[in-house]
Amino acid sequence: MNLVERVKAPTPKFFKVLRNIGLTLATIGGVILTAPIAVPAGLVTIAGYVALAGGVLTAVSQATVDSENAGDSENENP
Repeated sequence: MNLVERVKAPTPKFFKVLRNIGLTLATIGGVILTAPIAVPAGLVTIAGYVALAGGVLTAVSQATVDSENAGDSENENP
């Protein structure tokens, strides 16, 4: 299964929830990083890590496949 097929395949419900949490974290981190006001350096550093963690969580959750519904011939029993 290549990457495109994996991303298009059905995602389990648990990982859909994790994906949404990751998107929220990435958004919060991005908003803090691009704030038009002066923000303390420590908060900017934390926001960068939060945005990175949210992006990774989103990508991993989206690439997770529900093998029962994917229709992948490798996972089917003969």
